[in-house]
Amino acid sequence: MEFCSTSPRVEQLRTRLLAFMTQHIYPNERRFFSEAERYGPWAVNSVTEELKPLARAAGLWNLFMPDSIHGAGLSNFDYAPLCEIMGRSLLAPEVFNCSAPDTGNMETLHRYGSEAQKSRWLEPLLAGKIRSAFAMTEPEVASSDATNISTSIVRHGDEYVINGRKWYTTGATDPRCEVLIVMGKTNPNDTNRHSQHAMILVPKATTGVTVVRPLPVLGYYGVPDRASEVWLEDVRVPVDHILLGEGRGFEIAQGRLGPGRIHHCMRLIGLAERCLERMCRRTSSRTTFGKPVADQTVTLERIAEARISIEQARLLTLKAAWMMDKVGNKGAMQEIAMIKVSAPLMAERVIDWTIQAFGGGGTNDDHFLGAAFATARLLRLADGPDEVHRNQIGRLELKRHRQTDSLQTGGGGEVLSREEARAVASTNRWPPPDHGRITQ
Repeated sequence: MEFCSTSPRVEQLRTRLLAFMTQHIYPNERRFFSEAERYGPWAVNSVTEELKPLARAAGLWNLFMPDSIHGAGLSNFDYAPLCEIMGRSLLAPEVFNCSAPDTGNMETLHRYGSEAQKSRWLEPLLAGKIRSAFAMTEPEVASSDATNISTSIVRHGDEYVINGRKWYTTGATDPRCEVLIVMGKTNPNDTNRHSQHAMILVPKATTGVTVVRPLPVLGYYGVPDRASEVWLEDVRVPVDHILLGEGRGFEIAQGRLGPGRIHHCMRLIGLAERCLERMCRRTSSRTTFGKPVADQTVTLERIAEARISIEQARLLTLKAAWMMDKVGNKGAMQEIAMIKVSAPLMAERVIDWTIQAFGGGGTNDDHFLGAAFATARLLRLADGPDEVHRNQIGRLELKRHRQTDSLQTGGGGEVLSREEARAVASTNRWPPPDHGRITQ
């Protein structure tokens, strides 16, 4: 595994992306936050729409898409440094058409959609003409166990009838949102709980779809996320709107969530890098107790720990991306789960230290630290909470060691036999006084 890409194309994209961030993204962030507050979660931020044509003209559009026809054709490993740069700003991902939930929904349609579904939904999403939403989590069940998802999808003739209540549905309040990918139960009586669900495309304008309310993320509406509650009441869609078929929802979910999780982690590394930079600059410019805050031991320790933890998270993320490219999402399952735990925790801690370094000013959005913290904290829940990923990591680790021979690896944990205990006693530096009795 190489630790950095040597592809000239990736380096060229990286150079163009850095220049675009300097010229267009950073100077417009304050306007972005101002519009998000003034317009609210039901409106479109004009600054984002103004910058999209510039990003597309610069050849920085749909960089996430591995298909070279519809996107940049980059591997996960090659996309990682570019996604990290975009992650430095909460404005940037959408400007490049590389933001959730659209990226995950576009990859879902690309992998699992029919030609008709791709024509109707994927092509306008790739063009940035519409946006989408992903409706999985439900308020009335513990959705961290996705087999609990209870929304019903029942076939009646040439239609499916959908009933359910969703929340933290990302993207639904956006007026440009035209389609939701909804997860629900088509086969509730199947003995295999992972074959009970399906995913289905629901046009937002369909009768019975109600976006009830926007939901704040730690007090933020629309930044970092457009979360909402959605009701589906006797919603009828044609049978050709289902993805892959009945009972295949978990198959799609695993294919969708792998790239989505690693993209979140890539962006968080960029966000943590920017916050560490802010911490270094702020503490170097302030004096307390007769010397710069940067020279205080506690500050130096936090800066050092931040650098160590960012580098650790980046290397683990690059390894996961490399494995996804080499052995597929399923083969990289443990690595994906590990970065999904480690990257948000790392970013949350680095941002918290940065807030502390800024004092009271760290709690407002003069430097966007409040929104950054909300983003990192949110991502300890989105796409599966830490606890679920840790359980998965632990089970996979136990399985790995059950498949190896401890005599070959030296990693055994068995109690010494009586014979082994006698042998140890006979060679011990301090054998017991009645050593003869033990060895008989």
